[in-house]
Amino acid sequence: MTTNERDYVLGTSDAEIDRLGLQHAVWRADAAEAWRLAGFAPGDTILDVGCGPGFASLDLADVVRPGGRVVAIDQSTRFLDRLAAECRARSVDNIAPLQHDLTNATIDGVRANGAWLRWILAFVPNPRRVLDAVVGAIEPGGRIAIHEYFAYETWKLVPRDPEFEAFVAAVMASWRARGGEPNVGLEVASWLERAGMEIRSTRTITDVVRRSHHRWHWPAAFALSGLERLIELGDVGPAAGARMRERIQALWTEDAWMVTPGVIEVIAAKPR
Repeated sequence: MTTNERDYVLGTSDAEIDRLGLQHAVWRADAAEAWRLAGFAPGDTILDVGCGPGFASLDLADVVRPGGRVVAIDQSTRFLDRLAAECRARSVDNIAPLQHDLTNATIDGVRANGAWLRWILAFVPNPRRVLDAVVGAIEPGGRIAIHEYFAYETWKLVPRDPEFEAFVAAVMASWRARGGEPNVGLEVASWLERAGMEIRSTRTITDVVRRSHHRWHWPAAFALSGLERLIELGDVGPAAGARMRERIQALWTEDAWMVTPGVIEVIAAKPR
């Protein structure tokens, strides 16, 4: 199967891969805690749904050793090629890349003990059907761990800045224009229950931080690259983009407080 890399609203460029690496590094501890709560363990087969370049897949591969494997699912040839190269470089032999367009909302021929989804349901046009497909691929007793946005508009600066809030609104509008929903996390727990899953735990993650905190750099790294992507897609005009770019660059030199986008964690299990 071939795929148009431009279909990715955030792109698949080298700069985006680097940003995703930074993002995973910032969120690694939270991801590991979610996997612990989900009970991912040696010998398990875990789906990494929407794996991107595979930063989480590589960490999950260590979690399920010995005897387990990670099925890394993504539609991007470029991302999966990057993951395959990393596996060769690190002599990792328990990751199975699977190219699959999740807009089809099916995961056929795969059975697993667990699944990890992070910031993928926000970008697909049929998130509930995707989640149903993931549930269908999980064996009885299997677990699902999810991190999704539930209040993206909480991404603000303190003191508030109208130009920055206009940028955040443009990001949300761009995702929605392509069939996504930036606040899809509000639906995840109820969708899982309707699919027959039992909710084991939930929590929300939102921080108020300054530049000295590692969490600050997760959304900050996205701001300028995300703006350039909005301009490339035509969702922000050149004049408005120039104003936003100038303002963001100025804000990043100040020691303002940042409120990060609201993320929800949901851990669920499939009854035996």
